[in-house]
Amino acid sequence: MKIKPLGDRVVIKMIETEETTKSGIVLPGSAKEKPQLAEIVAVGPGICDDKGNKIPMEVKIGDKVLMSKYAGTEVKFDGTEYTILKQGDILAIVE
Repeated sequence: MKIKPLGDRVVIKMIETEETTKSGIVLPGSAKEKPQLAEIVAVGPGICDDKGNKIPMEVKIGDKVLMSKYAGTEVKFDGTEYTILKQGDILAIVE
C-alpha cells in the first residue's frame, strides 16, 4: 500500500538530526524541539483555481523542505510516522 495525498497536500517524513550542545552533550529526540526539516515522500496532483486552471505543485518527491513548526497532521502508516500537510505550510526547499 502507498499513501497518495489529495489536492495540494504532501506527505513528508521528518529528518531527525542529532543535536550536540557546546559542551559535547548529545541531546535525545525528546529533549529537542520538533524538527522542521523533512523529506517529501508523496505529492498530490495540485488544485484548480476559481477559473479551472490547474495550479502545479512546486515541490516533488525527494525534495528536502523546511515546514511550519506545528503544521500538518501526523499519521502512522506501516510502522513509519509521516506528516500530511498542505503545500502552503512548506516554507522553503533546502538545496
